Amino acid sequence: MTPSIILACVLVYSALLFFITWLTTRNATNETYFVGNRQSPWYVVAYGMIGASLSGVTFISVPGAVGATAFGYFQVVLGYIVGYVVIAEVLLPLYYRLKLTSIYSYLEQRLGFWSYKTGSFYFILSRVIGASFRLFVVVNVLQTFVFDAWGIPFWVTVGAFIVLILLYTFEGGVRTIVYTDALQTTFMLTGLVLALVLTSHALGFSVFDVPAVVAKSEYSKVFFGDWHTKLFLPKQFFGGMFITIAMTGLDQEMMQKNISVRSLKEAKRNMYVFTTILVIVNFIFLSLGALLYMYAKARNLGLPAHSDDLFPTIALKFLGGAAGIFFVIGIISAAYPSADGALTALTTSFCIDMLGMQKSNWNERKRKQVRYAVHVSFAALLLVVIVIFRLINDAAVIQTLFTVAGYTYGPLLGLYTFGLFTKRNVNDALVPVVCLLSPTICFLINTYSKELFSGYLFGFELIMLNGLLTYVGLMLVSKATVKEPAPALTA
Repeated sequence: MTPSIILACVLVYSALLFFITWLTTRNATNETYFVGNRQSPWYVVAYGMIGASLSGVTFISVPGAVGATAFGYFQVVLGYIVGYVVIAEVLLPLYYRLKLTSIYSYLEQRLGFWSYKTGSFYFILSRVIGASFRLFVVVNVLQTFVFDAWGIPFWVTVGAFIVLILLYTFEGGVRTIVYTDALQTTFMLTGLVLALVLTSHALGFSVFDVPAVVAKSEYSKVFFGDWHTKLFLPKQFFGGMFITIAMTGLDQEMMQKNISVRSLKEAKRNMYVFTTILVIVNFIFLSLGALLYMYAKARNLGLPAHSDDLFPTIALKFLGGAAGIFFVIGIISAAYPSADGALTALTTSFCIDMLGMQKSNWNERKRKQVRYAVHVSFAALLLVVIVIFRLINDAAVIQTLFTVAGYTYGPLLGLYTFGLFTKRNVNDALVPVVCLLSPTICFLINTYSKELFSGYLFGFELIMLNGLLTYVGLMLVSKATVKEPAPALTA
């Protein structure tokens, strides 16, 4: 594929997004931006969340990782299922009962002012890093295959994507993102299925033969029993479970879409449908990864230095024009959800949690002006972080993403666990100290785990350790008195 054709795909797809934006931003208010007037259809949210959850990390990194870890990642996906059940049955009822716009408002009601600010801070930190990683993965591919050939600097490429995302989320917020996510999911899944079909045909068999072929291959191993490795089943399963609870259930971006649904019943339905589809799609991504490695071996292709480059290299250079076009459309579809929902959620959290917009006496015009300024500022911050990541990255992106998430989402996991399952009252002023110490101790334990635990290596379960350290710290600075009102759940 030529760079011109790839650029044309980007422009046509962007035009579709702006058409949806035009449809969804008429008569938009701050309530529209923050929670979609609480009128989002559950089935549109469920479908759109597929693309938002997968993003470019899954689209590129999961197939590429199959060469080293086979189907080991599916152990994490199985843990996701339990995590989503917890979200549907524990967290969503809480959010709907309290009618929250920012989910971190719960922490103020239950624990206090500094707990609230700490929770919001860790979300903002987590989402800035996570969104930057995800968008980097996608833009880096387009930079390598298109814009490097034209001599365009990486920061200009990133800036162009950020500006496009900024423009279509600027007014409609959540109401726009619910529908653009649905469009993005459609194109992402189309690209995935077509890649699977074309790769299987290139290997000489039908797509219906894929399950049997993959099952007989060297890449089909799912479960791993060596407790020393990062792929040990309990590590992966429980890590996936708690990553889901933290990165979805305690994440303003993901929950902002769920609480925009009309009722709790529909929000739960959305979560269960979404979970079912997500498991199937992840299995297809892993199957595609196995086929790509089989294709590379059959054609005696040299494997790229970075596993993340395997899928784009084969799709754009070896599978023909149709595969290239749909890969580009799929990767673009993965790029936009990496930042659009994050940008809206970051703006929401900062305006409500940090600036106290809902408690202010600002008029609608003032609130919009402040929201616009915050929106643009976070767009600029994402640009800076992505460029920095380009300069320093030297590890597999999916591993880096979840490692970082283990440190930044861990305090959130500990805060909510303490709030929901105890009736104790913390010394609120000490909560920021606890939430700073826990990831620091977690980092030291992870760094020296081989020496401390007879060769044990932490994997995705790192977030569990971080959350546990936060929980223990909160217990140490708490006492057995009830603070009213205290909407706590008892186990």
